[in-house]
Amino acid sequence: MNWMPSLGISASGLTAQRLRMDVIANNIANAQTTRTPEGGPYRREMVVLQPQYESTSFQSVLDQVSGGGSFGQAGVEPAGVAVTGIVEDPSPFKVVYDPTNPDAVNGYVQMPNVDISTEMVDMISASRAYEANVTAFDAGKQMAMDALSLGK
Repeated sequence: MNWMPSLGISASGLTAQRLRMDVIANNIANAQTTRTPEGGPYRREMVVLQPQYESTSFQSVLDQVSGGGSFGQAGVEPAGVAVTGIVEDPSPFKVVYDPTNPDAVNGYVQMPNVDISTEMVDMISASRAYEANVTAFDAGKQMAMDALSLGK
């Protein structure tokens, strides 16, 4: 059995969760930003993740994408996770009455669509997923070290 793919899967998870935490931190940092270079308030960003597969045949990839395949099918093996993009949250902006704000229109200011509670829950989730990937990586590494010590 080859144990190297398990390390790659965990490493891809570590990379993805680290990016998620960076994007969440950016959302929290801009929770009060009412003016961006593009104009208007800051819009919350979200990371889009997608599973990766190793495949040996075109047909197996086609089956997997069309929903006909399953994990463990000959020729298609899970290979981790990939970040497919960072998208903006289309939810509406919050409107706050603050006539002293320079960005106010008729006394109302559009605030970013960032909810600190949601961001903190997402941060905890990403942190736990990161920790789980570290644990899986360490377990795979320890198994490899134990297997190598059997040869002594």
